[in-house]
Amino acid sequence: MSDAKAQLARGYGRATWAAYAACVWSFLFALMSFYWALGGELGLNTLGQGVQALAHECGFVALVWLAGIVKVLGGLFTLTLVRPWLLWLPPIGKLVLAWVGGAALALYGGVNLVVEWLLVIGAIHLRGVVVTEGIRWHAWLWDPWWLLGGILFLLAAWQYQRSLRNARQAKTPTLTSL
Repeated sequence: MSDAKAQLARGYGRATWAAYAACVWSFLFALMSFYWALGGELGLNTLGQGVQALAHECGFVALVWLAGIVKVLGGLFTLTLVRPWLLWLPPIGKLVLAWVGGAALALYGGVNLVVEWLLVIGAIHLRGVVVTEGIRWHAWLWDPWWLLGGILFLLAAWQYQRSLRNARQAKTPTLTSL
């Protein structure tokens, strides 16, 4: 077995760190959702007054549980990029999901980061939007957190794509190996 194929099969090494980091990011994010779904209140003030008001409503709690489950599934998905799980999904499917998911997370975090920082520093004013503690927390904490997750997912997709290319090249005979 070639080195590239062996590394892809084992799921270890420099070419896999982003998938593991994205998994940790997802699981940490999920823990916060589960904590809030169980009634925890630490950090609720960072989400804004609207979310704080909804925190104890049954439908909202169910939505927070669902968000936590989706985050766990996202973390498990990143592991499929470096471990031989989810074999029924072709590599191109996993690659597309990783790129699209990473782009969505990065765009969500990045666009919100720019807009909310412009609001916080007073560079823009939006009708009906008052800069609250929640917006400041989003600009300082949550938007960079989402952006970090997007970057990690994109790096995991890129590393997975490279490992697929290396494995494919290892299978392709060259003139010298014939």
